[in-house]
Amino acid sequence: MSSSSESGSTRGTGSAGSSGGESSAEEPGQSEETGRSAEPLQYDDGFGTEIGVGPHPLPWPEDERYDRELLAHGDRRNVGDAYRYWTREAIVADLDLRRHDFHVAVENWGHDFNIGSVVRTANAFLAKEIHIVGRRRWNRRGAMVTDRYQHVRHHPDTESLTAWAEAEGLPIIGIDNLPGAVPLERTELPRRCVLLFGQEGPGLTEEARKHAVMVCSIAQFGSTRSINAGAAAAVAMHAWVQRYAEIPEAGS
Repeated sequence: MSSSSESGSTRGTGSAGSSGGESSAEEPGQSEETGRSAEPLQYDDGFGTEIGVGPHPLPWPEDERYDRELLAHGDRRNVGDAYRYWTREAIVADLDLRRHDFHVAVENWGHDFNIGSVVRTANAFLAKEIHIVGRRRWNRRGAMVTDRYQHVRHHPDTESLTAWAEAEGLPIIGIDNLPGAVPLERTELPRRCVLLFGQEGPGLTEEARKHAVMVCSIAQFGSTRSINAGAAAAVAMHAWVQRYAEIPEAGS
């Protein structure tokens, strides 16, 4: 795993390293059969329907993208059917060919369990990169190992995220229901941007608000004061997708 001196980036492996004294992140276990990292299923053990496929029938495909151990033992990972039996590296390389132009950044000051959900959603909508702002370690349980297929970059604070974004020519768009925020439903997000989310509860920090070129709110109509961070992230990313992504035709 490689990282830069200020904002560590891990390319397609999820973890950007660890810092002493911080609580440990949730990590997958190892397969007793192969000794390799065992990725959890889409559902907790004992619940729901088992996903994936069993061993591949002979003869095996010769394509180098296929993992021979997965071909032999089956593929129960949380990946789409098009990627069954592929190596992780091959999946990342294929995703890199078509990643979208938006980035996702999330503040991590208190080991918020919702960060994993944000990361999983960023994978589903194929964000260019994911940026963890604050503590390097984050709670991966909700990510369901999707971080392994994303490029995850760490920034120690909002100032370093802003410096990176400015160098890349990317405006930072905060997402939070704050006084003065503009409705996301009436806003055209920039094609190239960083969508910045706060933690569950406190939302965006004051420092984050200062560095955002604008803050967008999400319309709500019930009695609750807010939706959780994972849900807000999904709404915002989908707003970008509706505007810019190439949506496949029905049945394709």
